[in-house]
Amino acid sequence: MPQFTSAAQALEALPGSVGPEKLTGIDEIVLFDLSGEGGGQWTVTIANGQLGVAEGSEVTPTVTLKMTAADLTSLLNGDLSPMAAFMQGRLKVEGDMSAAMRLQTLFD
Repeated sequence: MPQFTSAAQALEALPGSVGPEKLTGIDEIVLFDLSGEGGGQWTVTIANGQLGVAEGSEVTPTVTLKMTAADLTSLLNGDLSPMAAFMQGRLKVEGDMSAAMRLQTLFD
């Protein structure tokens, strides 16, 4: 996976970076609520073995992940572990915690 320089770039690359075999059986709507430079809201929809990304929030998510755009970039680059971010308070989870845990398996 290439090294991303922004959260937007990393999120836009998600559909091509996660194989359909990892998406099987996952039906989630994830809202990334990003603060700081390059922040904003992004909705990731996983259904029927496909992953879609859209800027903004039009639907009610299964889980909302709140963090800085820089931390998301570090997470998706593999420089920051999700568990460390959560334990350090850099990642806040609202909604279905089990859905958030399932997301980790997509990026192994």
